[in-house]
Amino acid sequence: MTSDRTVMRDNIYSLPLNQIGSFDFDEQVVKVFPDMISRSVPGYASILSMIEQLATRFVRPGTAVWDLGCSLGAATQLIRRQAPLDCTIHAVDSSTAMIERLRTILAEGNDSGCIVMLHEKDLRNVEIHNATFVVLNLTLQFLPPAERTRVIENVWQGLLPGGALLLSEKICFDQPTQQQLMTDLHHDFKRAHGYSDLEVAQKRTAIENRLIPESLDTHLKRLKHAGFTTIAPWFQCFNFVSILAVRGE
Repeated sequence: MTSDRTVMRDNIYSLPLNQIGSFDFDEQVVKVFPDMISRSVPGYASILSMIEQLATRFVRPGTAVWDLGCSLGAATQLIRRQAPLDCTIHAVDSSTAMIERLRTILAEGNDSGCIVMLHEKDLRNVEIHNATFVVLNLTLQFLPPAERTRVIENVWQGLLPGGALLLSEKICFDQPTQQQLMTDLHHDFKRAHGYSDLEVAQKRTAIENRLIPESLDTHLKRLKHAGFTTIAPWFQCFNFVSILAVRGE
């Protein structure tokens, strides 16, 4: 049996698309997820390393961290290394397969550090509270656009003054030539990391109705409208960005 620590190679989209179906965070995706995301999202490792660094700055004793759309807990595990022991990390994901695999990973790993509570739940139904750090790392993009403002407002309301939100997203561009260039560069990135033209095309077809990107300006306006006082886009690689938003003291 393959260990949960073994990284299986993503070859899901090398099969004919009619044998795969639409994209979902099911057991098939969970098995290859670490490989899939590292070869699909340029700068993913850099974003993760900064999440750990930001945790040292924002997470305060006796408070909570919320990892919304935690998948296999990459951010959760890094934050746990830095968080005070009396903190609680709430790892939230609606995928049963993701939560069950993360439960196994945590059980097999070093159990030192603060408490991690797993929630198999739609993040839209979670009430954020006592938070000094919230992570939405490549998560909001999978929600219907009309429901994203409410999620961001819920995060702001649950953050303590001085707390921060880390929001990473795939974005789109208003200028068609810029959009095409960033799309082409993203596909080149995938090919350089071993995906075939067939896999790139089929993954795009499978996910296009699940992942709906918005412009950077749309994200910034939403954060400002929610009440964040400091909003700083700190990272961009092609059509992926990460934004740090801080609630005022």
